[in-house]
Amino acid sequence: QVQLVESGGGSVQAGGSLRLSCAASGYTSSIRCMGWFRQYPGKERERVASINTDSRSTYYPDSVTRSRFTISQDNAKNTLYLQMNTLRPEDSAMYFCAAGANCVNWANNYWGQGTQVTVSS
Repeated sequence: QVQLVESGGGSVQAGGSLRLSCAASGYTSSIRCMGWFRQYPGKERERVASINTDSRSTYYPDSVTRSRFTISQDNAKNTLYLQMNTLRPEDSAMYFCAAGANCVNWANNYWGQGTQVTVSS
């Protein structure tokens, strides 16, 4: 089992920055990929960024997000970060951390409880 705890969410004005953290514990040696997802009310979760914890290669599905967000991990591979700059009201969502061995089907990985990000205009 892997436990994930997100932190760093909050309220910020448009143009501001936030840094999300995700602390992993438990069977962390099983982790091959970690990622950040966000979910709008009534919508499915969408991937914001992910990282292969072995190769450290990163993936951003959206070029607009890629220009403003940066995913990173610490050397011990136990904490994942998402640096979010130039935040926009449309970035307001619940942000979830995910981790596991499956880098394709994230539904089978472990998930945190989420942290709320609210960006006001």
